Amino acid sequence: MAFSTTDRRRAEEIAARYPQARSATLPLLFLVQDRDGSVTSQGIEDVAEFLGLTPAVVLGTCSFYTMFKTTPVGRLVVSVCTNVACMVKGGMELHEDLRRHYAADDEVFVEEVECMAHCDRAPAVQVNYDFHGPLDAAAAVDVVEQYRSGALRARTISGTSQGAAE
Repeated sequence: MAFSTTDRRRAEEIAARYPQARSATLPLLFLVQDRDGSVTSQGIEDVAEFLGLTPAVVLGTCSFYTMFKTTPVGRLVVSVCTNVACMVKGGMELHEDLRRHYAADDEVFVEEVECMAHCDRAPAVQVNYDFHGPLDAAAAVDVVEQYRSGALRARTISGTSQGAAE
């Protein structure tokens, strides 16, 4: 799906913030990720065409950053820190528990991440880039279920407010 008129207008607004259009690569990748549910090959081509870059350059940028997903991940991305402070406080076990709990759930994607700079709240978890912690497995499942039910409002999978991809 190529940039729609709305996508193009939004991309122009985003690119206008930067002295060089290429600097808009990351926010435009977020735009296509929120639009498509992941950064698709078409999304990479859309960003490349808009910025006058090659798809290889855009793919290189996309593949460098872990927040860009190249396969669909569902509506909720649950990131569990397993770096030193969180590991000592049970982050690895928390990640494994959540991974098992949501293994068959297409709406919830659980990932292990490096330090989220939330060490004082270890073990730390993010749901669509909103911080929570310290949490044990039961509390983490409860938080995820609050997002699922709408009791907590989830950002997009790129961490932006709903309807404002940037």
